[in-house]
Amino acid sequence: MTGHFAVLGATGAQGGAVVRALLDSGATVRGITRRTDSGAAQRLAAAGVEVVAADLADEASVAGAFTGVDGAYALTTPFEDGPEAEIAQGRTILDAAVAAQVPHLVFSSVADADQHTGIPHFDSKAAVEAALAQSGLSYTIVGPSYFYDNMLGGLDGLKAGVFELPLPADAPLQQLSRRDLGRFVAAVLNDPGPVRGARIDIASDEPTGRQMTAALSEVLGRPVELVTRDPALIASDDMRAMFTFLAAGGYTVEIAALHARYPQIGWQSFTDWLETDLRPLLS
Repeated sequence: MTGHFAVLGATGAQGGAVVRALLDSGATVRGITRRTDSGAAQRLAAAGVEVVAADLADEASVAGAFTGVDGAYALTTPFEDGPEAEIAQGRTILDAAVAAQVPHLVFSSVADADQHTGIPHFDSKAAVEAALAQSGLSYTIVGPSYFYDNMLGGLDGLKAGVFELPLPADAPLQQLSRRDLGRFVAAVLNDPGPVRGARIDIASDEPTGRQMTAALSEVLGRPVELVTRDPALIASDDMRAMFTFLAAGGYTVEIAALHARYPQIGWQSFTDWLETDLRPLLS
């Protein structure tokens, strides 16, 4: 790949994965972040990324960061200021992309956001998707499922031999490696034509909680106990709605067909992720 691509949120987990995949493919990358003096931003610069500052509260700064690239990756978040703020972020991104005449925009949403789930952060992303479809931009929507990395929030429990998951033990949970997200976005930016205007939900694997616990025990070489609980007991309205959705069947990614269509991603199984990403943190 020889293109020049902008990545919004380049110092974050998702944006960082996209940056790494683009660099690995030979592209040049403009990493967009709020603070260019942060340690993460400086590490990107050392890796050859052009790091520029922009703020989603300032459309002109985002438009400037988007100017002159072959494509861009963007995402929004409700977890700082709520769903309405996420929709406002989306409007800023779209207006900036239109002003900068971005040739192709990849927007990171969430799997099944278009299925009227009633989950607050799904619905706010769906609102951004609807605005994107009306924007006149060339675009692809990528819908990540549950990230493997969410497990890292319970790292202390895992070190103590306990894995907590507010789902039935035998409910499959479609999940995604951030590495795979990065590779998929890089593939789309490299060749957007076949997926122009498409919405593609993605997942790497779909183990149950019981299977995840067995894999954890094997990889770590010590017993791990699965502790489940009723999603109805979760305090956050948003997370309660999401885990209730996941317990009732959850995401609807057609994983076998997806992997057959995009074999070049090298989809990372849950067990592979445990070996390469989690095990070093628990050793």
